[in-house]
Amino acid sequence: MDTDWLQLYRHTHVFGQDRIQAGERRTGWVLALTGTTMVVEIAAGIAFGSMALLADGLHMGSHATALGIAVFAYRYARRHAHNRDFTFGTGKVNALAGFSSAILLVVFALMMAWESVQRFVHPVDIRFDQAIVVAVIGLAVNAVSALVLAGRSHGEHDHDHHHDHDQGHAQHTHAHTDHNLRAAYLHVLADALTSLLAIFALLAGKLAGLGWMDPLMGIVGAVLVFRWSWGLLRDTSNVLLDKQATPELEEAVVAAIEGGGSDRVADVHVWSIGPGVYAAALCVVSDQPRSPEFYKELLPESISSGHVTVEVQHCEDGE
Repeated sequence: MDTDWLQLYRHTHVFGQDRIQAGERRTGWVLALTGTTMVVEIAAGIAFGSMALLADGLHMGSHATALGIAVFAYRYARRHAHNRDFTFGTGKVNALAGFSSAILLVVFALMMAWESVQRFVHPVDIRFDQAIVVAVIGLAVNAVSALVLAGRSHGEHDHDHHHDHDQGHAQHTHAHTDHNLRAAYLHVLADALTSLLAIFALLAGKLAGLGWMDPLMGIVGAVLVFRWSWGLLRDTSNVLLDKQATPELEEAVVAAIEGGGSDRVADVHVWSIGPGVYAAALCVVSDQPRSPEFYKELLPESISSGHVTVEVQHCEDGE
C-alpha cells in the first residue's frame, strides 16, 4: 500500500489543545493576584496579631490552590497534546480539572455550613471594624479577578446552570464550555459572594446589633456555593463518563447523513472529548453506499472537526 495514500487517512488527535488557551492566560493572572493577596494578608495577620486577616488569608489560599489546579491542567494538556497515549487527545484534562475544583467547592461549602452552625450554637465576639475592612479588601480582589475571568469570548461563554428551563440546550452549551475556566470563575465568584454576604452581615451586626446575621449569611452562602458546585460536578462528570450528546445534536447528525436520500443511519454515538470537540461513531446503511469520507463531509462542523468513525454497510434496494 502506498504510504502517501495511507497518510491521507492518518491524522492527529490534538484538536487545538497544543495552543495556549485564552482561559490559561486569564487564570494565570488571577492566580498571581490571589496568591499575592494571600501572602500579604497572612503576613499582616501574623505581624499585627489579627485573626481576621490571618483567617481570610488562609481562606484565600484554598482558592489559590484551585486556581493552581486550573493553570496546571491548561499547561499539562498543552504539553501532552501530541502524546499518543491519549486516545482522543488531552481535551478531557479540562473536564478533570473542573471536576476536581468542583469537589473543592463542595468541601468549601460544607466547611462554611459547619462553621456557621457552630457560630449559632457557640457565638463569638466579632471585631466588626477590622472584619469589615478585611471583607472589603477580599471583595475588591475577587471583583477584579471575576472581571478578568469573565472576559471570555462568546465561544467560551456558558449560560451556567441558571437556565434550567431548557436542559437540552444547557447540555449542548456545556459541551462547548471550558470547564476549567468555569471552575476557576466559580471559585472566585464563591469567594466574592462570601465577602459580600460577610459585609452585609457585619454591618447588620454593628449597626443594628443583629449578630446572628453573620452565621445566617454563612449558611446562605454555603447553599449557593453547593448549588454552583453541583452543576459543575454534573457537567464535568458527563464529559468524563462519555455521556451521549444531546438528542438535538444526534438528530442533526442523522439529518445531515440521510438528507432525504436512501442513506439511513442505523447506529449513532456522539460524545464530547474536549471543549467544543466531539467524537462520533456512525453506521450508515445504503443501497448505493458512498465512501466514509463522503459522509464525514456531510456532518456539522462541530462533529466533523473532531474524531469521526463511519462504518458503511451495503444493502439491496427493498431489503
